[in-house]
Amino acid sequence: MTMDDEDTWEEVRWRNNDWLAPWESGDPMHGGGITFNQWIQRQRRNEQQGTGALFVVEYQMRIVGQISLGAITYGAMRTGVVGYWIDQRYAGRGFAPMALAMLADWALGDPFGPALHRLEIAILPDNARSLAVVRKVGAHHEGLRERYMYVNGQWRDHVTFALLAEDAGEGFASRLAANVLK
Repeated sequence: MTMDDEDTWEEVRWRNNDWLAPWESGDPMHGGGITFNQWIQRQRRNEQQGTGALFVVEYQMRIVGQISLGAITYGAMRTGVVGYWIDQRYAGRGFAPMALAMLADWALGDPFGPALHRLEIAILPDNARSLAVVRKVGAHHEGLRERYMYVNGQWRDHVTFALLAEDAGEGFASRLAANVLK
């Protein structure tokens, strides 16, 4: 994502505000807001430091969502946390599973990626659409984390899933595409 995406991203994100609100995490300390420019600068710093990456999900040259990899840890863990959202108009068309599969291929196996061993996805238990995404990609169910993340003004339990480098095989995206074609 770049500064050139500001108008399009904001239109899509704010048009979907009600659709995304039940799943939107926030800062329990209610820190000050930041501008789009500050947010992009923060993303660039995270990329330079190797602690995160942010991507738009596009369809026909239009932004239809976002996927991010954050909280990257190297050393003995080599892990990161994934978050994503898709425009309501495009939900159910396979964009989120393919974005997750492509991100996993890059982060876990691409020589130009961070060469992680594991990606973690934490989902609110009542987010059926997101639970379907991780199942389609073949993520391992790991269990419940109590009061894991601050969502809609309260600490909420999350179900956690993981994608592991050993499970990539010929690639998560190619496996997903092959399953769709069956």
